[in-house]
Parts: sequence; structure tokens; C-alpha cells
Amino acid sequence: MNTINKILLSITAISISLSLFIYSTKEPTKNTSESYQIKALKIPNNISFCGEIAPLYKPDVRERIDRELLVNTYWQSNALLLIKRSNKYFPIIEPILKKNGVPNDFKYLAVIESGLQNVTSSAGAKGFWQLMPHTAKEYGLEVNSNVDERYHIEKATEAACKYLLKSKEKFGTWTLAAAAYNAGNRGISRYQEKQKVTDYYDLLLNTETKRYIPRVLALKEILSHPQQYGFIYDQEDLYNLNKTKLVKVDTAISNIAIFSKQMNCNYKELKINNPWLKENKLNNKSRKVYYIKIPE
Repeated sequence: MNTINKILLSITAISISLSLFIYSTKEPTKNTSESYQIKALKIPNNISFCGEIAPLYKPDVRERIDRELLVNTYWQSNALLLIKRSNKYFPIIEPILKKNGVPNDFKYLAVIESGLQNVTSSAGAKGFWQLMPHTAKEYGLEVNSNVDERYHIEKATEAACKYLLKSKEKFGTWTLAAAAYNAGNRGISRYQEKQKVTDYYDLLLNTETKRYIPRVLALKEILSHPQQYGFIYDQEDLYNLNKTKLVKVDTAISNIAIFSKQMNCNYKELKINNPWLKENKLNNKSRKVYYIKIPE
């Protein structure tokens, strides 16, 4: 065997020995359970809505709240998006609730109704507050093929406040007022009359309304204490509102794309800030006063 072959064999032997050594000292592969753990959650003893304590001593109530905490905590992507959006939209909603005498906790209704987005339900409810057309009109919103103020977050929040205040006056508690936002005032009244009880937590309800308040409580808890539920982020990761100025309009706009250029923005920017404008025009035959948000 020549010298070159001996050298090559020696190198090969050393490489094999080194590989075996590395393999023998390598940490064993961890099981999934060692690197990712799904933990049971502890329900706060004083969990409440608008100061009204949830009766956790009732087994069914405790299980319902536990379910919503688990579902919303471990649906991590959705919860983190809600945390990010709440930083953007709660500063709009909170002062309107306060001005109308509606407790701050009602901002979480908008969270569970729409995920803080201008969405449309299969039943035709629209906007952050998921108002049906007749309800929106009853509480002062304009809804037609040209303008839909259910997509106007400030005006829709005002309308929701009116509805909630009426429900609170009728039922006496904010928890029942919130439940009535889901099931309707007549719906809650029918449940009470049939079952001969008045408290929300004593009523046997349909699945959606039964989950409604526990979902509100769960999202309130998670969004109020996100780090406790494993959500880690920096302030810069959160969403923020673009700065805008209000332009008063009391005439028709024949072409919003042209109007937006006159306002030194583009059609997309104007529509994003004013989703209540449904078409590429504003009819305004009645010379109503509108305020359009223009990006600064």
C-alpha cells in the first residue's frame, strides 16, 4: 500500500471516529411535550363584567368560562391579532362609551362581534358592532346603497350605546344588556318569562347566547393581561391609527377618485379611512353634512 493510500485511510478512520463521538454525545431528540406544553388555565376568582361578578361557584358557569379562556388563549394567531387591533381601535371606542355612560367593558363586545373589523355576517349584520339594517336605522344611522354608516366606527358605536342603554333600563343589569345585544331584547324577555328566572347565569339559553358572556369575559381577561397568557410583543408590534383630518362636505361628490386626488391622497387611502362610503360617489341630494377623514 502506497503512502497516499495510507494517508487517505487514516483520514477516513479519524472522520468515522469523530462522527461516532459527536453522535454519542449528541442530546437525544426531545418529545413534543418537552418543548411545547399546553397547560390548563387558572380562572381568576373575581372575574367580572362591568363590576358584576360571574358566579364561578356554579359548575356550568365555570366550565363555560374555562372553555372560552382555553379556546381564545390557544388560538394564538387570532388572539395576537386582537391585541394588535385593540391598540388601534380602543382609543376610538372608549371615549364614546364613557360619554354615553356605558361601562368600558363593552368595548369587548366589539371584539367578539367582529374581531374589530368591518365584517358582514351571513344574516346581513355589518360593521364593528354587527348591526342589522333596521336596528341601525332605528338608532339614527344612514343605511342605503350609497352610504352605510354601520361601517362608520364612531357613529356605529354611538348607535350601539343607545341600544345597550335601552337594554340596561329594561333588564336592570349590564350582563343582561350585553346578552340582549346578542339575542335581542324580546329574545331575552321570552327566555325569562318561560323559565321564570331573570339572572343571565340562571337562564338556559341557545348555544350562541350561552357562550356570549363567557367569551366577553375571556377576551377581557386575555386582552387585559396578555403576558400572563403567553403573548409576548413589543409596543412597536401593535397597530396604530393613521393620522387624519376631517373635511366637511355638504354637497354631492360625483367622483370620489377625483375628489381624493384633490385632497392630496388616493382612492384607496380615502376608502380605507371612510369605509361607510360604498360607491365611487356621494349622492347627498339632501345636502346633509358629512365629515370625511383625509390622511394627513
